[in-house]
Amino acid sequence: MSESQSTTLSPAQKRIIAAGATALALILLIATAFALFVALQQFIHTFKDVLLPLVIAAITATLLRPIITLCEQHTRLSKTQGIALLYLLVLLAIATTTALLLPILFSQITEFIEAVPTIRDNFYLFLQEKTPAAWQWLHLKLGQAPDEYVQNIVATHSDTITSALKTLPEKVGIIGGSIGGFIGSFFGKIAAYAIIPVYLFFILNGDRNIWNDLEKQLSFFPDKRRDDIVFLCRQFSDILIAFFRGQIIIGLLLGIVLAIGFGLVGLKFGIVLGIILGLLNIIPYLGTMLGIITVLPLAYFQDGGGTTLIGLCAIVFIIGQLLTDYWFTPRIMGDKTGMGPMLIIFSIFFWGVALGGIMGMVLAIPLTAFFLIFWRLARERYLPALTNKQAEA
Repeated sequence: MSESQSTTLSPAQKRIIAAGATALALILLIATAFALFVALQQFIHTFKDVLLPLVIAAITATLLRPIITLCEQHTRLSKTQGIALLYLLVLLAIATTTALLLPILFSQITEFIEAVPTIRDNFYLFLQEKTPAAWQWLHLKLGQAPDEYVQNIVATHSDTITSALKTLPEKVGIIGGSIGGFIGSFFGKIAAYAIIPVYLFFILNGDRNIWNDLEKQLSFFPDKRRDDIVFLCRQFSDILIAFFRGQIIIGLLLGIVLAIGFGLVGLKFGIVLGIILGLLNIIPYLGTMLGIITVLPLAYFQDGGGTTLIGLCAIVFIIGQLLTDYWFTPRIMGDKTGMGPMLIIFSIFFWGVALGGIMGMVLAIPLTAFFLIFWRLARERYLPALTNKQAEA
């Protein structure tokens, strides 16, 4: 056997080596992506108080820019004057809304505080009547009735707070540094978020074309790669604008539906709860999930509540969600994200954990939709070529 024949690889060996090289490259790619993701997560966690106001301003600017453009085209106002008028109208809207809703809010909060003892007593009665075994187990475990145990805890903490207040003057000098640090941190956060209107003004007042600037900055890429990157950025921007513009309107409409529904069925504090839960649905399904675990127990344990009121509140939730899924969302947003309910819920929890809380949950849908578009683009333009090369090899 000659030396050339002994060193020649068989087709099966070539396929094994190619598969091994592909697997190694895939592992390296995944490891690199994970390292970049961890670095991004740490960066966002460290600078979230700097980044979040800028993100809020940028999202708000994308929502308000069409209004400024219309004002500039159909009036004699300049862009700066249009922004100033918009700020004035927003302040007037906030003041009017506050004046109308604040009395209702205070009234319902007062009503809730007054109803807490009744809700607590009804809860104890439920435990005694419906689950006597659990009540007896708790009684034996605690050494006294659960309601007496809770009252003793409240009394103990009340005494502790009273004694702490009495000794507070002596401790002011010791904890002064900590209080000063807390106050400094608190006002630092206020200052960080108070800058949002300034960011918003400069973003709205800018005349630069971001897409032309992006193409110039990416001029070192080949034309095809640069077009793909700009396309992905445009798609992400369009999804971001459509999502937040649509979800804000949908959240407001759902809040109105829930508030009216809860008010009609007789749920106490229902107006405030309905509006809050509707606005929380700016993050899809969040308001509904939180509402189920808060409203239904309240409906059962409030004065005059019971299974009938739970059923009525459940019907209100169902009507609100059906209107959201089959009426509000299709007409306001269409199918901008191309995501089903299960994927939406998963992405909210995933990005909430990945990016550390509310910022990840807010950006969950646009980020997931962006990666779906990225995958479709990669599959259509690059993966077929890679598959063909491997087949030829």
